[in-house]
Amino acid sequence: MKRIILAGIVAACIASTSVFAADLKLGYIDMQRALNGSEAGKEAKEQLAARVKKYQDEINVKQEELKKLKGELEKQGMLLSETARVSKEKDYQNKLKDFQRFTKDAQDELQGKDEELTRKILEGMEKVIKEYGTKKGYTFIFVKNESMLFADENADLTEEVLKLFNATRKK
Repeated sequence: MKRIILAGIVAACIASTSVFAADLKLGYIDMQRALNGSEAGKEAKEQLAARVKKYQDEINVKQEELKKLKGELEKQGMLLSETARVSKEKDYQNKLKDFQRFTKDAQDELQGKDEELTRKILEGMEKVIKEYGTKKGYTFIFVKNESMLFADENADLTEEVLKLFNATRKK
């Protein structure tokens, strides 16, 4: 809905006066490409990959424990007394619940960290885009998305903004 309203406003602005239309300067940024291509984005991916590996290693250990416990339960189930079997089954169920909780918590933590890192990068990039737009005299700078039916490649500011963003991080 916002995109339709924004497109309508832009169209109205363009159509309002030919003088304004002559001074109109538009550009767009491919944010996904900018995020993936930025040094900050690459660092964030590395951080997340390290966390994923850490969690995956823990998950693998816990899965092996569960398999071992289940195997023991299946092999010894008939040989154990009723109380011992019930106790082992209860132990297995508790460990299974702990495992499921752990994997959900890990997934939630990774998603939260991804969102946090992405938000920080976008905030920095937005600041650079605003400064760039002001300095270069742009009327509008859009984010490239699926609602853009056509955009001239000459209006793509992604690489220029990406270079500036990476440079500001080095300072």
